[in-house]
Amino acid sequence: MTHSEQISTAAGIALTIADPVWLRLRREAEAVVRREPYLGGVIAGSILNHASFESVLAFKIGQRLNHPTLPGELITQGFLAAVADDPDLSTTIRADVLAVLDRDPVCTRVIEPVLYFKGFHALVTHRLAHWLWQKGRTDFALHLQSRSSEVFQTDINPAARFGRGIFLDHATGFVVGATAAIGDNVSILQEVTLGGTGKESGDRHPKVRDGVLIGAGAKILGNIEIGPGARIAAGSVVLHPVPANATVAGVPAKVIETARCPEPARSMDQILRDLPDD
Repeated sequence: MTHSEQISTAAGIALTIADPVWLRLRREAEAVVRREPYLGGVIAGSILNHASFESVLAFKIGQRLNHPTLPGELITQGFLAAVADDPDLSTTIRADVLAVLDRDPVCTRVIEPVLYFKGFHALVTHRLAHWLWQKGRTDFALHLQSRSSEVFQTDINPAARFGRGIFLDHATGFVVGATAAIGDNVSILQEVTLGGTGKESGDRHPKVRDGVLIGAGAKILGNIEIGPGARIAAGSVVLHPVPANATVAGVPAKVIETARCPEPARSMDQILRDLPDD
C-alpha cells in the first residue's frame, strides 16, 4: 500500500468511527451517481460537495423552504448556527434519520429520507424553529412554521417539544399545539392532531411519552398523558389519559388491549387483535 493509500484508508477509518451516518450517506450518494449519471449534478450539489451531514441538511431544508420573502440561504445559515450552538441537535437528527431506517419497511438507505421524505424534512424544520423559539427569535420561528405548513403540509407550533428518534410517516396533516410534548422513539402517521379542547390557556396539549405509536388520523385532545409504549389506533379520538403499554381505539377511544406489543413505535404493529364483539 502506498503512502497516499495509507492516508486515505486512515481517513476513511476515522470518518467511519467519528460519523458513520455521514460516511454511509456519502457512499450511497456515490452509488447513485454510478447508477444514474444524469443525477450527478443533483447529488453533488446536495451531498458530495458538502463537508458534513449538518451541511447537507442545512442546504436541503433551505432549498425546500426557499421563498422570495426569505431566501433559502438564510435558512441554511440559521440551521448551521443552531447546530453550532447546540451540539446535541446533531445527535438528535441522526437518531431521527436512523428511526426512519429502522421503522419504514420501504426505506433501505439514509439518502432516501435526507433527499426525499417530507416527514423527515418537516421534523428537521421544526427542530430549527424550536431552537429559534428558545432563543427568542419568535418571528423567524413562526415564518418556518408557516413555510413548513405550505411545503410539507404540517403545522407544528415552534414551542412544541420533541424528543429524539422521531418517525413522522408521510406527515401530511400533522398538527401539534404549542404546549404539546413528545418523548423519545415515537412513531406518528399522517393526519394526526395533538391539540387542545377549546380556548383554554396555559398547558393545554397532550404529553406523549416514550415509545408511543400513533395511527393515521388519530386526534389526541387536551392536556392528557399518553403513557410509555401505548398504541393509539387509526382514527381514534383520545380525550382521556392512556395507561402505559395500552392500546386504545374508537370515538371516544377506550382501552382494548394492554401490554400486547412491547415496542409499538418500533414494530409499527397496527393490527388490533381479540377485539370485543361490542
